[in-house]
Amino acid sequence: MLAANLVTSALNHVPVVATWIFQEETVQWDPLALWHHMGWVARIVVIILFIMSGWSIGVMIDRWMAFNAARKQSRAFAPAVAGALRDGKIDEAIKVAERNKKSHLAKVVTAGLMEFRAHQESGEIPGETIEASKRALERTEAIVHAELKRGLGGLATIGSTAPFVGLFGTVMGILNAFQEMSKSKTTGLGAVAGGISEALVTTAIGLFVAIPAVMMFNYFTNKVEAFDVEMDNSSSELIDYFLKRRSVRR
Repeated sequence: MLAANLVTSALNHVPVVATWIFQEETVQWDPLALWHHMGWVARIVVIILFIMSGWSIGVMIDRWMAFNAARKQSRAFAPAVAGALRDGKIDEAIKVAERNKKSHLAKVVTAGLMEFRAHQESGEIPGETIEASKRALERTEAIVHAELKRGLGGLATIGSTAPFVGLFGTVMGILNAFQEMSKSKTTGLGAVAGGISEALVTTAIGLFVAIPAVMMFNYFTNKVEAFDVEMDNSSSELIDYFLKRRSVRR
């Protein structure tokens, strides 16, 4: 009997519970309606996230174009400069490098060749010429490395901070939901649905900004590391060429 009474009582309260849950008007989920429903803090958060997204997309496009150009010109530059150096034509090798200014290899090799030629023309001791060329190669490698990494630090910052910016909007949206509940003196999901939707939107936008930024940062970082290896190898090969050239002259 007791169980039957409990079931009957629960069934009698179902309409009351349903009315409590759905007593507020339905929340509209289209972007414009959500924007109008947001508080000014959440709107500022969304604007900041869109600015961060635009900046990260700009960096991605810039680095993609720069890396593709560097890769393409380096593939054309390497065999051409190798042929010129094989024939002992340093001036021709420098001209080939100057025609491929976007190539990371060309920038490094040009610095080494020009330093080697300048010291040869001044009649300095061959050992000092090699050391000067080596220092020029190291300086240029550091400069080119910094150029290749341009913008990647900001991309990493956006990838790591965008979720927290969205989380801040989430917290403000939840606070806004409880404030609306307190002002309207009503309860139920409808009373807080607007604030919760506001919170979820800022979280989603934060993740939407952060995930591509992190992925592309890792991709570009791997590209830079590969370029560094190529520049190191080119520098070593050029120094070996200078040493062989010096031994031939002896």
